[in-house]
Amino acid sequence: MDLGLKGRKVILTGGSRGIGRAALELFAAEGADVAFFSRNPEQVAEAVSSLQRHGGKVFGEAFELADPDAYRSWLVRAAEALGGADIFVHNVSSSGSGAGGDWNATLNLDILGAVHGVEALTPFLEKSDHASVIFLTSTAALETFLSANAFNALKAALITYAKQLSQALGPKGIRVNCVAPGPILFPGGNWEKIKAGRPELFEQTAAKMVHGRFGSAEEVAKSIVFLASPASSHTTGVNLVVDGGYTKRVQF
Repeated sequence: MDLGLKGRKVILTGGSRGIGRAALELFAAEGADVAFFSRNPEQVAEAVSSLQRHGGKVFGEAFELADPDAYRSWLVRAAEALGGADIFVHNVSSSGSGAGGDWNATLNLDILGAVHGVEALTPFLEKSDHASVIFLTSTAALETFLSANAFNALKAALITYAKQLSQALGPKGIRVNCVAPGPILFPGGNWEKIKAGRPELFEQTAAKMVHGRFGSAEEVAKSIVFLASPASSHTTGVNLVVDGGYTKRVQF
């Protein structure tokens, strides 16, 4: 299937490893131009080198989402470097730095990162004939999970914001969707650390998945790329769960 991504301009936050990195590789392989940031300069440099082999434009910088004005400026620079923006993927999260219990960090990264990102990029997205926004949420927002914390609660808020945003931006030709991964295993990720430090929790979690295993970053990334692409042009306001059957609730 041709996803219609050749020449599209993709801006993704937090993309040097894990799900974000896997999504960038797929976007670039489909012929899209990509821009991203991450906190680690070495990982950014390695990712840029890898993505450039696909032949499209690559704009990657070491950057930490802390100041809203600096973040907006970075997004505008990224869009200008690519020559526009067709797709915005908000992937950066407090979970990536192990701060999912920090309410301020999670609010600033997971919620306000989405809000400020959409505000900064809407003028560019409005000019696209297939504009798309993807927020990374989590199955932790859908069912009780481990503990009462900021990450779980604010990812639920992000789903509500995305649904409302899909109605507000739909008349402008901008689709807004979410992808909610379940427990995902990848090098350097939280579940790799849990596997080493709390193997009993790791095995209990794997046993709750109908496939009997954790998902991979690439499996989630494929869902992100399809949902963001023109091939999914009539889909908006959706929270797509990618969890190997981990969650058990019925979604109507």
